[in-house]
Amino acid sequence: MVKLPKHVAIIMDGNRRWAKTKGFHILKGHEAGAEALRGVIEETMAQKIPYLTVFAFSSENWNRDKTEVSGLFLLMERLFEKEIHALHKQNIRLKMIGEKSKLSKKVVSLIEEGEDMTKDNTALQLTIALNYGARQEIVRAAQFLLKQVEEGSLERDMITEETFNNALDTKGMPDPDFLIRPSGEFRISNFLLWQLSYAELYFTPVWWPDFSKECYKNALVEYDKRQRRFGE
Repeated sequence: MVKLPKHVAIIMDGNRRWAKTKGFHILKGHEAGAEALRGVIEETMAQKIPYLTVFAFSSENWNRDKTEVSGLFLLMERLFEKEIHALHKQNIRLKMIGEKSKLSKKVVSLIEEGEDMTKDNTALQLTIALNYGARQEIVRAAQFLLKQVEEGSLERDMITEETFNNALDTKGMPDPDFLIRPSGEFRISNFLLWQLSYAELYFTPVWWPDFSKECYKNALVEYDKRQRRFGE
C-alpha cells in the first residue's frame, strides 16, 4: 500500500528567477506560480490528501521592490475573487495563517469572505501563509499564553506542548508530514518552524512555475520510500 502524507506543506519558491531567465516581467512568474498551485491542488484532491499548506508571502518579503509587492497583491486580489467560488464548489476549505495587520482591507475582506464561505467544506483544507513568519508566530503564541497567565485563566504549569500548539496560527491542524521546496534552495526560510519538527523534507531544483503534477507525484513517491522514526 502506498504511504501518503496527511498534510503537505510547500514553499512556493522560484517564481522570480523563472521569469528572469525567460525574459519576462517578474509578475509573469507569479502568475505562472498561481497556475502551478492550481495543478498541485488538483493532484492533492486526486490523492485524497486532506491538508495542503502553501507559503505565499513571508513577513520578510515586504523588503522587495515596492512595485513588485503591490503588483503581487493586486494579482492575489484577482485570484481570490476569481477562485474562491471554484474552491467552494470543489468542497475545499480555505484558511489563512499569518499577520493580517499589514494587509490591505480588500485582501483581508476577500480572505475572510472565503474562509466564511468554505468553513464547512471537508475534501481539503487549503491553508495559505500570507505575511507569515514562524518566529513571529511563536512570539505571538507566547504573548497570548503570557496574557492568559497574567489574567489568571491559565496556570504557568499548564503551559505544555499541547497548549502552545493550540496558541499557534495552525491550531486544529495536524503538523505537516511532508515539506516540499522547489527552486534548488536547501532551507525552510522561517516557515512553520514549530510544526515541521518531524516532517520529511524534499528539495528539488525545479522552479515553482515548472512544478507540474508529475513533479508532485515524484515527490510523493519519494515520501513513500521514507521511514519516519520521530526521533527514535
